[in-house]
Amino acid sequence: MAEPNTQDTSAPAPEPSRLSKGIADFFSSPAAAIAFLTLVIICCLALFAPWISPQNPYDLMQLDIMDGRLPPGSESMTGLVYHLGTDSQGRDILSGILYGLRTSLLVGVLSAFAAAIIGTSAGLFAAYMGGRTETAMMRLVDLQLSFPTILMALMMLAVLGKGVPNVVIALIIAEWATYARTVRGTALVEREKEYIEAARMLRLPGWRILFRHLLPNCLAPVIVIATMQIARAIGLEATLSFLGLGASVTEPSLGMLISTGYQYLLTGLYWISFFPGIALLVTIAAINLVGDRLRDVLNPRNMS
Repeated sequence: MAEPNTQDTSAPAPEPSRLSKGIADFFSSPAAAIAFLTLVIICCLALFAPWISPQNPYDLMQLDIMDGRLPPGSESMTGLVYHLGTDSQGRDILSGILYGLRTSLLVGVLSAFAAAIIGTSAGLFAAYMGGRTETAMMRLVDLQLSFPTILMALMMLAVLGKGVPNVVIALIIAEWATYARTVRGTALVEREKEYIEAARMLRLPGWRILFRHLLPNCLAPVIVIATMQIARAIGLEATLSFLGLGASVTEPSLGMLISTGYQYLLTGLYWISFFPGIALLVTIAAINLVGDRLRDVLNPRNMS
């Protein structure tokens, strides 16, 4: 008598997608997971700052000079508790940090995003065109990168003047070349592959080959660089504001908060600069840790 067929005829479980695999790989690192969670909290604090801040630190009607330089935990005449103390103008440090995070993150994200668009487009175009066009564009990139970023930003702000919009413009001009060089190097490898040759043989328009075929295969390094450049831009903005060339007094940023209190560091009034400095350090460290993990996850050698 024939035995019944006991083979498992159920369909095999589908393999996880590349996206889900990448996400799982990213969060397999405890440091990256903690950094990402920290960054999410920081972004939420910045986004909801007007609703969770004890005061609007840049509304002069809410400031009282009699509350100036109060230590952490002090209470005002109106019953408001200054958990992180106040500065010389009676501004709540905690509120200043929350509002300052909004400005610093805005500058970092806008400048990195715009520089990525300009630099990526330039790098793709140079690699696709080749010849004299590529040579001329890369010499411009080399000239741009020969200047220190902070020096380039200082020169631009000397022409444009102070203010958050001008800081964003200065950082875009100072940072686009980094994207252009990286994308050009990646695109030079990709343009020699079969799918680009096939697209050319089909007489597809150049813009379609660039942005529909070449660009998606060059995005991994762009994402990593953009993450790193956000942290770099926040640090540069803080440096420029500390030097008095970045955000104005009416446009709070972490660098400006540190600048207003550094002269009191040796007098015992440490909290005026110390707490904004800690907030800046934690923000930049969290972004850098996320960027480091993205670089590992998006490394082509690890993406099999």
